[in-house]
Amino acid sequence: MSKNLVIVESPTKVKTISKFLSSDYKIVACGGHIRDLPKSKMGVDIEDGFKPHYIIIAKKRKIASNLKKEAKNKEAIYLACDPDREGEAIAWHITKVLNSASKFYRVVFNELTKDVISKSFEKPTTINMSKVHAQQARRILDRILGYELSPLLWKKVSRGLSAGRVQSVALSFIVKREREIKAFKPEE
Repeated sequence: MSKNLVIVESPTKVKTISKFLSSDYKIVACGGHIRDLPKSKMGVDIEDGFKPHYIIIAKKRKIASNLKKEAKNKEAIYLACDPDREGEAIAWHITKVLNSASKFYRVVFNELTKDVISKSFEKPTTINMSKVHAQQARRILDRILGYELSPLLWKKVSRGLSAGRVQSVALSFIVKREREIKAFKPEE
């Protein structure tokens, strides 16, 4: 029985990475984010410092349950999610869902080669909370803007549209340009 658990995002990486690690490591995939803000409400407490309220994504409950089972009695859990801020956030969310007594380590690699993977497991790190906070800020901003702007879009444009950071900036440009056009006074 393996004494360590390795969690990756993609199921396709499981087979490749298992070729490079010993049988001391059990490798499983989480399939990306397993927690997010709820779809049915804002999920951000604006009054309490923009505190997010995360829930396990409905489609990922089975995966979360399986991860908990796999994490039982493991000496260490290695979080090998992607090296970007989304991967860092996924790794952090996994620690919150597992709530395990096992020691968590973060391993990062940009290529799936024996040398790179071996080196990353020789010197594991911790979760980079700056990246987690950056991802959370982006997600919270998307949610707040989306919840405020989307109903306006539904009234003015079409039902079912959603707004976020990018859409709100684009909408700002359009409004500004429309005002310039209306304020234009033609001269000969």
